[in-house]
Amino acid sequence: MMFDRELLDTIVNEVVAPAAAEVDTNAAFPREGVDALARAGVLGLTVPKQFGGAGEGLRSAVNVIRTLSSACGSTAMVVAMHYSGTAVLASQERADVLQDIGDGRHLTTLAFSEVGSRSHFWAPLSTAKADGDDVLLDARKSWVTSASQADSYVWSSRPMAADGPMSLWFVPSDTPGLSIPRAFDGMGLRGNDSSPVTADGVRVSQTSLLGDDGKGFDLAMAAALPVFLVLNAAAGIGLMDALLAEAVKHLSATRLDHLNQSLAQQSPARLTLARMRIEADRTRCLLDETLSALEQERPDAQLFLLEVKAATDESAALVADLAMKVCGGAAFRKELGIERRFRDSRAARVMAPTTDVLEDFVGRALCGLPLFDGPAA
Repeated sequence: MMFDRELLDTIVNEVVAPAAAEVDTNAAFPREGVDALARAGVLGLTVPKQFGGAGEGLRSAVNVIRTLSSACGSTAMVVAMHYSGTAVLASQERADVLQDIGDGRHLTTLAFSEVGSRSHFWAPLSTAKADGDDVLLDARKSWVTSASQADSYVWSSRPMAADGPMSLWFVPSDTPGLSIPRAFDGMGLRGNDSSPVTADGVRVSQTSLLGDDGKGFDLAMAAALPVFLVLNAAAGIGLMDALLAEAVKHLSATRLDHLNQSLAQQSPARLTLARMRIEADRTRCLLDETLSALEQERPDAQLFLLEVKAATDESAALVADLAMKVCGGAAFRKELGIERRFRDSRAARVMAPTTDVLEDFVGRALCGLPLFDGPAA
């Protein structure tokens, strides 16, 4: 399916943005927006052309997520996780599902984080046990974006028999034995349906294995993680774009009648806006450099990947803080959309790999140490 950029902008303006407040208030999955994006070829954007997708690269995906995030953080996260899962499936040329994704008929996601190992996604506790030609999966996944709405999960487990920290599986979401213990009701990104998923003797074919048994960590690092980190950064930049636009609009329209001036005519307000813009531009440049390093296969690409989500997480939180401050009491009201984005800005810090973990990885890389201790090392 071809990707239509103009249609994307129309959907964002006419479907995604108008629904964002309701999605947030009701913790409602943005189904109407996701379906419209699917019809526009957005879900199939990164699927190779031989499987019916648009065959676009990561830079195009960044532009999509940044555009979506400026309107609705939940919708952006749903699509970002879909692209992350799609990257794994594309790396294994899973024609059966890629054709459906390319046609806009399939939404996928990652199912990595678990109750027992939490944000240490590289250390799954879930199991995969061979049973004839099938495999039985048991797990307590803690956070799965689009948990009740996705058509499939890219699922991590301990290996069946091989050495290594993990294996990856393609698991349709309607497979018997899967359940969602409770719905997501969080502070931010309230519509992304990031619910726990439990597997109790879930039976899948051994052909559901993605890559080799025990090699799932390498596959996740090569295919899923770069997309996830870069698109999280894109979402943060879109959020900062929206916060800045809302703040400028409010300060320009709101007046101090006793001075016959707008708030924008007050120097402290302008200084805060400048800080917000500088922070957003600085982060945008880091993301662009990260993309260039990846595209050119430069030796510093891994370091930039580790930096870009951590940096954007902190920048987005800072810009949200400044927007709340400069817009004063009005920012606490729902209609500006600033307090919603303030809450959304907090989510990225705790999404695995968390900011603390990424900063530790950067320090390890600078010191020539392995990124991981234990089985993944």
